[in-house]
Amino acid sequence: MGLFEKKYCDFCGEKIGLLGNRKLEDGNMCKNCAAKLSPWFNERRHSTKADIQAQLEYREQNKSLVAAFNATTTLGNDTRLLIDEGARKFMVTRAKDLQSANPDVLDFSQAVGCDLDIQEDKTELKQTDSNGNSVSYNPPRYEYSYSFEVTIRVSSPYFDEMSFDLSNGYITTGESPMNPSMQQTSGWNLHSSDGGYEANKYFECVKIGNEIKNAIERMKSTAGSPAANESPAAVQQAEAVKEEKTCPSCGAKTFPNQNGCCEYCGSAL
Repeated sequence: MGLFEKKYCDFCGEKIGLLGNRKLEDGNMCKNCAAKLSPWFNERRHSTKADIQAQLEYREQNKSLVAAFNATTTLGNDTRLLIDEGARKFMVTRAKDLQSANPDVLDFSQAVGCDLDIQEDKTELKQTDSNGNSVSYNPPRYEYSYSFEVTIRVSSPYFDEMSFDLSNGYITTGESPMNPSMQQTSGWNLHSSDGGYEANKYFECVKIGNEIKNAIERMKSTAGSPAANESPAAVQQAEAVKEEKTCPSCGAKTFPNQNGCCEYCGSAL
């Protein structure tokens, strides 16, 4: 009988329909109540009713923070980092209707760090020989594609990171791999795998990713973290990084990285 026993949500009291139960460590939750939880939260099955009740109360209080949120800076493509400089708050969301989506509003002091990752995919190109067979070129030729992921690390009772795709899938750049030294000097981690091109989209994602990372670092600094204790010379150098320049090597419009190099090709500016 236990298998077919009627179940009721421990939070709203409604009967839970077939396949609608969201199990907790010590109770049950309907899908409608589960939808009210933070989109960055992934520990539901290991949470107690008390844990979930506390989060639901937090999420209800978050609505007033969303209503008061005034985005002064927006960074990203589909999923975006929104910053309210005046209130020293930020959120990450892809929603256009913020009030309906109720994205988590975080304080600058909750920013921990930002990780930038590029996944490189290499696909071998083949040719057809005189017998109609698909064969490798000599030497082998490859087409390269890249995807970009941003992970913002935060201090929150309900989640510790917000990860999102910056490139909306893979960006194909043709047969020439992008310069690995560029990722190293601009803070990106490159992960390689075998497996009219979009180089401009690649460069744009690098630029946006660096802007997001810099924004998180500024939050940490202004929130009184150790970064706030930097010397005046270090602060002046950081401000100088923001000045856009034209790279003499690749011709791109770029913001110098911390080493004074082009964020695209890695050449000195």
